[in-house]
Amino acid sequence: MPKRKIILFTVLNWGLGHATRSIPIIYQYLNQGYQVVIASDGESLLFLKNEFYNLTFEELPSYRIRYSKSSFFFLPTLFFQLPHFIITYFKEKNIIAQLAKKYQPHLIISDNRFGSSLKGIKSIYITHQLRVFSGFFTFITTFFHRLIYQKYDEIWVPDYEQEPSLSGKLGHFNAHKKIKYIGPLTRLKKYHLKKKYDVLVILSGPEPQRSILKNKLLKQLSVLPIQVALVAGKVELNQELKQYKNIHIYNFLKTQALNDLINASEIIISRSGYTSVMDLILLQKKVIWIPTPGQKEQEYLAIHLNNVYGYPFLPQYDLHLINHLIQHYLDTH
Repeated sequence: MPKRKIILFTVLNWGLGHATRSIPIIYQYLNQGYQVVIASDGESLLFLKNEFYNLTFEELPSYRIRYSKSSFFFLPTLFFQLPHFIITYFKEKNIIAQLAKKYQPHLIISDNRFGSSLKGIKSIYITHQLRVFSGFFTFITTFFHRLIYQKYDEIWVPDYEQEPSLSGKLGHFNAHKKIKYIGPLTRLKKYHLKKKYDVLVILSGPEPQRSILKNKLLKQLSVLPIQVALVAGKVELNQELKQYKNIHIYNFLKTQALNDLINASEIIISRSGYTSVMDLILLQKKVIWIPTPGQKEQEYLAIHLNNVYGYPFLPQYDLHLINHLIQHYLDTH
């Protein structure tokens, strides 16, 4: 019996979006008979272990990307992490070379892991950010990201090639023969369930902004005469359910449980991270987007989705308006 071909699949740990959108691709290769070895770190690694408990896993060095509490210091905070970023990049390159010797992969697929390309082995880079928005530094961040992804043999963009697209200017820049549009990705499916919650909050992204938004929404939503569920997006060993007034709080949910919860909820409140955008638009849900303060990508996506698809969004500093927007949504839809 011929030996199964091996794919080394590496995932960036920057929120859970890179991990969750990788799930349908991993399943596709498993269904084709490939052996998949997954490499990541932190919450993304733990999350993928929960989803694919029978696969082989390896740990990569952590970029430990942190956001500031203030949007004003967002870019300076990232800038001061640059030396650690560069060191981690070269550590990753070294570990990938070791893993290649260990597993002899037929293919390396990287969802935004910067240092996972290797000479002699075909490598694919998945990203929706051909253009990296960072305010005045957009040209610089876009240039350096291009230097990274050009080292790969193919660049897969999870979006439609033609407009109207989901990523807009983010994923439609720098036309190149290596770039392939593979369509939006989601691990979720749309189906009919009886409504259980009026509002579902899905938190995501790095700290401290994830907890800041959680605390603000708990305060705002707990005074409404509606049923609310909140998924904190904090991956832990065991799933937990707590209750605060009218709000059911889950620390995290596996794919099927989250899928059920989304289909049983009328309105979704979510960060405008790209994976969340793909999930919720493909499921045709009513969504209120709240971009992470200072994260130019999410701020752009929120505006883009409002202009193209009519989805409402609120800046985090305007969160006091969320109750009025929810009530308007419930009354008019």
